[in-house]
Amino acid sequence: MQKVRTREASLVLIVMLAILGTGVIKWGLSPQTPVLLVLGLLTIWAKIRGFSWQAINDGIKSGIETGIIPIFIFILVGALISVWIAAGIIPTLMLVGFKMISVNWFIPSVFVVCALVGTAVGSAFTVMSTVGIAFFGMGMTMGINPALVAGAIISGAVFGDKCSPLSESTNLSAAVVDADLFDHIRNLMWSTLPAFVGALILFAIFGAGDAQNADISKIQHTESVLQAHFATGWWVLIPIILMFVCAWRRVPAVPTLFINIGVSVGLIWLEHPATSVQHLAKIIETGYVAHTGNLEVDQLLSRGGIASMMTTVSLIVVTLSLGGVLVHLGLINQVMEPIARVLNSDGKLILAVVLSAMGANLLIGEQFLSVILPGKAFKATFKKAGLANVALSRALEDGGTVINYLVPWGVAATFAANTFHVATLDYLPFAFFSLLSPVFSILSGFTGIGLKRSKASSD
Repeated sequence: MQKVRTREASLVLIVMLAILGTGVIKWGLSPQTPVLLVLGLLTIWAKIRGFSWQAINDGIKSGIETGIIPIFIFILVGALISVWIAAGIIPTLMLVGFKMISVNWFIPSVFVVCALVGTAVGSAFTVMSTVGIAFFGMGMTMGINPALVAGAIISGAVFGDKCSPLSESTNLSAAVVDADLFDHIRNLMWSTLPAFVGALILFAIFGAGDAQNADISKIQHTESVLQAHFATGWWVLIPIILMFVCAWRRVPAVPTLFINIGVSVGLIWLEHPATSVQHLAKIIETGYVAHTGNLEVDQLLSRGGIASMMTTVSLIVVTLSLGGVLVHLGLINQVMEPIARVLNSDGKLILAVVLSAMGANLLIGEQFLSVILPGKAFKATFKKAGLANVALSRALEDGGTVINYLVPWGVAATFAANTFHVATLDYLPFAFFSLLSPVFSILSGFTGIGLKRSKASSD
């Protein structure tokens, strides 16, 4: 296979990033078209440089293979959202939230609750698509800026996903560098807790301003609409309890979602025995459509379904195809490895890992690859510098996992934007936790605070 020089690989990546940024940020295009354009141009370049069609095809295949399970999870989540609404679960969560959460502290409360639930279940996507939608509906009812509400939900969900021992991304970050999972989570706190506190303060400040505009009468009216048109008893919370039980028993995401969908379907038939199989199948396939007579509630609770996830799935397929070709042709490693060799201080090393993980997110759009690629590239350099494996795994999380939610063509960001119908660039300024995490990680690198060294170097 051909080997590309570092300068040429860097130029190719810069041009790609410029095309993606111009298309999505300047022209406001959906990410699919710019990503397909970049993939097409990359294919032409690869053929000119002497790569075979087989090499390009293998890159596409290997890229898509990494996303098969996430794609299937997204399809199941689409079905889950629709049956949770039909069964009255999300409306009930909204009603409970209206009773428990103060309007004046709504935004910081949303952040904290989503963080706690995320830590318990270990999945940011699950948090966003369940309690997140309920909180988003409450915020919309109160007239609070949708981008701010989405930012609080996403920030809390990402915090939980990052800190949970059940999280796939957290387990991956530890595994890539051969670090103990719980040592990794403990070491994460040096950047994660300051980012959490900083985000909480910012949400309190921004939330206080929006709370002044909240319309209390709309809340009361929405409560009556929800109670009149949805089953809102205690029994509808059974699927939520099951979700926590599955998390506690470490049941993987796919069977957990299947169990939840099955139980929710059972609740729908118990509440509405006349529901036909055809109608239920339509809810699962194309989403739930609310007919309450209240325009705002109908718009909010008409969502979900497998079809609603197809835009996300299409973006995942083309983005992972692009990432697979970049990796298979050696462009990513060709740029990363020289950087890793010339770093001569702890601070520069941490900075390079964080920026490399961010760059992988921007170029590939997949959070797992944004952890795997820099992890492999920098592992030997960290060992030579006498830094512990958990120092590398923390930098990977702070620059990789959390940043994917801020990249418009990223898998996680696409899921979040599709779930809340809020564009990534709209909620990005309010995703405070994701914005602050890499900052504190870099500060740790340059100050040495919380930067753990290997036992051999400290002896």
